[in-house]
Amino acid sequence: MDSHTKPSFGTRPFGAASNPAAVGDALRLASLGIVVNLGLAALKIVVGVVGSSYALVADGIESSTDAVTSSVVWVGLWISRRPADPSHPFGHGKAESLAGFTVALALLGAGVAIAVGGIDRILHPATHPPHWFTLPVLGGIIVVKELLARRVHQAGETLNSRSLLGEAWHHRADAMSSLAAFVGIAVALVGGDAYRSADAVAALAASVIIGLNGFALAGPALNEIMDAAPPSDLVEKIRALAASVEDVAGIDKCRIRKSGLEYYVDIHVVVDGEASVRIGHRIAHRVKDILIASDENIVDVDVHIEPTRETN
Repeated sequence: MDSHTKPSFGTRPFGAASNPAAVGDALRLASLGIVVNLGLAALKIVVGVVGSSYALVADGIESSTDAVTSSVVWVGLWISRRPADPSHPFGHGKAESLAGFTVALALLGAGVAIAVGGIDRILHPATHPPHWFTLPVLGGIIVVKELLARRVHQAGETLNSRSLLGEAWHHRADAMSSLAAFVGIAVALVGGDAYRSADAVAALAASVIIGLNGFALAGPALNEIMDAAPPSDLVEKIRALAASVEDVAGIDKCRIRKSGLEYYVDIHVVVDGEASVRIGHRIAHRVKDILIASDENIVDVDVHIEPTRETN
């Protein structure tokens, strides 16, 4: 019997998303993020200019970049759910990981831009302190962005989507920078001229938080692009599922890679060395079926049949 039989059957269309409703919800959230970010960017910049608050203007600039990254997330998700084709036999899932990495880079860029502006504002303080009416505007923005961050994070956890998790942190970073601006403006208003640069210091502090989140998100997204191994608990669960199939004597190799929202498995299954090719094929069929039917979003499995070792 050939020791590397690779049956090509399965129960899920190759490259198809296993949770299309959740993906559709994710696309709607990304679209909502574009609209919300554009609206808030315009509001922040106008109120910041009128209210003499650099922190609020910087916050608006960051929100405008959020609109761009929300668009990147939407495009990445839309492309990733396209089925496999002759040019992309393993599907288009990497587009989602690339979108997640792009979002992380955008966070880093936004952090640097805000930091540069904050330092300039500290060195060259504004002539007029921020106006009080900027505070209630910021308060409303903080609430909106935090609620949106929680909703997007929930969708990201459901789909195990790096781009959505990055998008959630983008919304939360916006809320945090708005909170920093709120505190800075409040200090400037209460403290008077001596604390005129407080909102610029707050913007600088927010830039550090945003940059750190960018670094934290870039690593996992890059790992997915480079086909890094998934968490060990997932590997062990898949090995245990395969080993539970009748007539499977053991599991040899098990390699798993994540492509966008889905997993592809290459597993070596040990069976009785005296079994016929037909029996080995049937066992491989059952192994593949049980893995694809699991709740781990596995879209395709290559099963290699290995014979048990001869004993003297």
